[in-house]
Formats: sequence, structure tokens, C-alpha cells
Amino acid sequence: MSANLVNIIFGMKMRQARTEANMTLTEFAAACDLSPSYVTEIEKGRKYPRSDKIMKIAEVLGKSYDDLVSIRLDNSLAHLETTLASATFQRFPFEEFGLEPGDLVTLLTREPEKASALLHAVIAIARHYDLKEEEFLRAALRSYQEIHENYFQELEDTAVAFTHDIGAPYGLTGQIPVRREVLETVLRQKYGYEIDTTTIADDPRLRRYRAVFVEGKRPYLCINPSLHDNQINFVLAREIGYQHLGLKERSFASTPSRIDSFQQILNDHLAAYFGGVLLMPRQAMFADLQDFFGRDRWEPQALLDLLTKYDATPEMLFYRFSELIPQFYGIRHHFLRFHQMDNERYVLYKQLNLNQLIVPHGIGLDEHYCRRWLSIRLLREQLNGETPTFDHPLVGVQMSEFVQTRERFLCIGVARPLTLNPGVLSSVIIGFRVDAELSQTIHFADDPAIPMIYINETCERCPLTADQCSDRAAPPTILQAEEDATARRLALSQLRDRVRAGER
Repeated sequence: MSANLVNIIFGMKMRQARTEANMTLTEFAAACDLSPSYVTEIEKGRKYPRSDKIMKIAEVLGKSYDDLVSIRLDNSLAHLETTLASATFQRFPFEEFGLEPGDLVTLLTREPEKASALLHAVIAIARHYDLKEEEFLRAALRSYQEIHENYFQELEDTAVAFTHDIGAPYGLTGQIPVRREVLETVLRQKYGYEIDTTTIADDPRLRRYRAVFVEGKRPYLCINPSLHDNQINFVLAREIGYQHLGLKERSFASTPSRIDSFQQILNDHLAAYFGGVLLMPRQAMFADLQDFFGRDRWEPQALLDLLTKYDATPEMLFYRFSELIPQFYGIRHHFLRFHQMDNERYVLYKQLNLNQLIVPHGIGLDEHYCRRWLSIRLLREQLNGETPTFDHPLVGVQMSEFVQTRERFLCIGVARPLTLNPGVLSSVIIGFRVDAELSQTIHFADDPAIPMIYINETCERCPLTADQCSDRAAPPTILQAEEDATARRLALSQLRDRVRAGER
């Protein structure tokens, strides 16, 4: 057991005993000949007192020394102990959210038995849905991004400075799109990289990886040659980000099979953000967004032109949109990436949600996403009767309105096959919440040619009838169950009212 956990358990037991003794922190500190600040440090798990001080604490609290120093908790707190000892708790990035583990412990120990029961319920739910530790860490990263509206000024400035100060001799300044050979030259000459484009192709077990990094005196980067140049450019630009930002704790393969810490995936995000700024500079991108949003009519070719100008994949471009739009336009948005696997099975692969959009997902979700979402619709459509290619993606737009809440979102999306798995189609969309000001920023939001589509969360929750929706993939079983439950509650309430009124 880690020393940090021992400190936390001791501080929790001491605080619980002090609370049960009805002693304020100041009173307890005075009785123990300790300062209130030192007692606070102990209770938050930051300090562990010497033996002589523990003896005095035990005397004041009417506890035995052995009871206080024991790392075992009461049976009623067993689930609290399990949680505190878990790898997820130990590695969760509390500090990134302005907290410390001790702060959480302080909250939990106010009602320890209820807190233990709550944590037991959370653990049971996680096990039922087979949630892994990495999913919690990824959720923490999404929350971190959403708290910052996915915009990091320091990274923007650092990348711009790098382009002008370090990248200039290599021809990086003012280059759009950035050429692959320039990025490779920076890695080789500035950071001493060896770049290998054959190893992954030669090993069938590695062909699903985009890149693999091997650390050492001479950094070694293996790149999958099956990638398109714009994908390779992103790999190279991200690698420059790792080096320039000095990020040591990182993933060594694209789509890492193992996540060891929050810092690892945070550093992956920071390096990717830096790389995105190198490839799509803020000043140029802002000017292009102004032009794109200033059009009175929706023009899909304008979006395709941006993909060509920056030699970017749809995901790269839309993700860069998601970084700049909230900051410079104040528009709430969501970013979704779906994969169509087989037999109309759709998997939510990535999301960033600044819209508080209801997007049900998870291993235990045996439901069908609304087939009218632009993300899904693009995957189901075909371009002139043929599946879109990587170089000729399918572009779409729609105004989506939820049938129950009446919330509207202007959604723009692109679908194409995956490079390393051509049998799988991928779609990315960015959706903007519609309000009175949206059309003042995005002029084509009022384009009457944009179709209005009524949507819902999943087919199982949708009130539209089969006549109203020909795309329904499953009956509204969950909606019906909720309506039945409401009817039962109404009947129960009416029965109680009649009994209270003396009726039978």
C-alpha cells in the first residue's frame, strides 16, 4: 500500500473520530498541542504525525494507538477503503480539477457510511458495464478539455513561436499546407530522429498502428506507409510537439493499447494540439472561418476547399474548428466521430461535448442511435450509389431538432472510409446550438435549402411513430416502459387520494 494511501486513511480515521467526539478543529488541535494548520494537513492526508503525536491524538480521542494506525476501516466503510486503494483513485488527476485526494476524503467522511454505500453502487455499475480504468481517465480528459472549452492559449502561443523562431530555418514559416519533408527534416536535424517507414508494413501484427515511437539516445519513429500524407504529417507534427514541449510520459503507439496514467493521455492531447496548430495556424484558420461562416448559402465545396488547402483529414479540420470557434465566436458546439462497423452497427468512437448534448453510449447500451443524426445518416448514405473514398468524402449538413426538447443544432459532417481498415466507414460532425445570434455569425444557418430533420436520442426512446419515421431501427421499448411506469404512478396516486378522502 502506498504511503500516500496510508496518510489518507489515517487522516480520514482521525477526522471521523474528531467529528464523533464533537470537537472543532481548533479545540482538537489545542488539546493535542498541535497547530490547526498541522491538523488540517493530517486530515487531508498530506502529513503523517510522529509516534509521540499519534499517542497524544489517541488519548484525546479516546482511541487506542493501534486502532488509529491500522489501515483497516470498519466493515461499513469497506467499499470506501476499496475505492481509496484502487488504481483509478490513486491515478485520477484531482489536481487538474483544483482538488486533492484529501479534499475528496473530507467530503466523504462527513457521511462515511453513506459515502461508502454510494461508492459501492458506483463500483457495481462500473463492473456491470465492464468499464475499464482507462475509460475513467479518458472521461477525465474530456472533462478537462470541456472545462477549458478545448482552447489552450499557451499552446497556441508556443506553437506560433516555434514556427517563427525554430521552424523558420527549415522553411516552416508561412507554409500552408506544411510539406511532409519539412516536418521530417525538423525531426531529424533538430531532434535527431530516425524515421522508419518499412518496419510496420513488414509485421502484420503492427499494421493497425499508425505509428510507433521507441525512445533512446536516437529517437526512433516507425510510421505506417499505408497512411495518407496528411495523416503522416499529423504524426510528424505531433512528434515535434512531444519534443518541443518536453513531454516524457506519453503513449508509444497510436491508439495506445495501454494507458498508465492521466498524465500520459494529457500529454498525448497537448502534443496533438501543438501539432494541429503547426499544420493549421490560428491566424490563417481564423480568416478562413470568417470567410466560411460569412457565406449566405451552404456550400459543401467551400468545406472541401479547406480540407484541400490545409491538406487535412476531416477529423483534423473539425477538431481545429472545435478549438477556435468557442474562443473567437462564443458558439457552443459538439464534436462526434462515429464508425460504422457492420450490419448498421454504429460505434461512438470520440466525442467532445460543449453543448450538453445527450449522447447515450457505453458497452451496456443495447439501443440504436437515432438513424436521423447527421453522423449516422452520412454513414448510411452513398455518394452516387458508391461508397465515398478517402480522397472524395461525403459532405452533409442538416438542421437537427430534438422532438421532445425542441433544441436545434446546425450540424456539418463528413464521411469516408478508414485508411487502415477500409471496410469501416467513419463520420465526423460538428454541431452548433441554434439560438437567436447564431445566424449573425454563421450566415448560412438561415439557408432554406438546409434540411430540417427531427431527431431523438435512440429509437428505443423516440415518440415518433413508424409512419412519422421510416428510419426507425427498433420499437420504442424504453419510451413505452417509461409511459407504463408513469401510468402506474398516476394510478397509485389516485388510489391514495381516494383512500384519504374516505372512498373505496
